[in-house]
Amino acid sequence: MPDAKNNLFLFEALELRAEFDDRIETLNSLLPEKRETREFRFTRERGNQERPAQGLDLTAIREEIESLRVKRRKLNTAVQKVNYEQTIQINKETMSLAEALELRKETCTEITQLKAQFANAAYENVIYKEDRDIVEPPPQDFDTIRKKLNDRRLLFRALNRALQRTNHEVTVNFKDE
Repeated sequence: MPDAKNNLFLFEALELRAEFDDRIETLNSLLPEKRETREFRFTRERGNQERPAQGLDLTAIREEIESLRVKRRKLNTAVQKVNYEQTIQINKETMSLAEALELRKETCTEITQLKAQFANAAYENVIYKEDRDIVEPPPQDFDTIRKKLNDRRLLFRALNRALQRTNHEVTVNFKDE
């Protein structure tokens, strides 16, 4: 539900941008030049060929696609403006939404790497030799990796919560349709 000035909340703007993308893709699939590149529709055996059905106005479709592209660009610009101007607080550090989004992406990647390191740190490698065993310790300390992984997960959770809260509090200077 838009605010009192009919501006969209950030989460609504993101949903609308995704809708614009979907509508553009759907309309593009109707254009003959897009259909020919996707699949070959002329069959020699039957001599069949596609043509626009009655009521399909390709000029109107192209105009609607262009109109949606313009709206999407304007909406995206408004979202980006908010991402750089709006700040949030994460663990006593203030940052822009854009920085928080980038940090969340980096943190997610780091969590994936730490999970692999965590699994490797859980076991020693034992090489059995004649009368003795050679034990190779894990490449990294188990407790250190566990603490790093937990710290990153807590940061990821804090980022997600702050971003979700902001999505429902901040408006984008874009009027609802």
